[in-house]
Amino acid sequence: MDLTKLGFIVLACTSALAVYSYWGDASSVAFVLLGDTALVLLFLCLREGWEDNIIKAAVWALTTVLMAMFASRVAPLMSPAVAADVWAMAAAAAAEGFWALFMYLNR
Repeated sequence: MDLTKLGFIVLACTSALAVYSYWGDASSVAFVLLGDTALVLLFLCLREGWEDNIIKAAVWALTTVLMAMFASRVAPLMSPAVAADVWAMAAAAAAEGFWALFMYLNR
């Protein structure tokens, strides 16, 4: 068994446990399922290569969604100043990813 398959098995098991644990909380279950879906789609896109701009756009969109999802869960746990920093770092990373994928690589 290769490492990728093992990783997806671990992801499936931990996600199943999380869904079971949070079954009464619809937002937490949706977070787990959306995060898993985005991760699987991201890995599928990464297998396709970087030549196609549609693949680059999908990779950028999926990583931006994942960053926003995680920032939305972490920021409320922090003080307002640190929460603003969390959102600022997520926005900066999304902007830098856009620049790297679409502006720098297309020179």
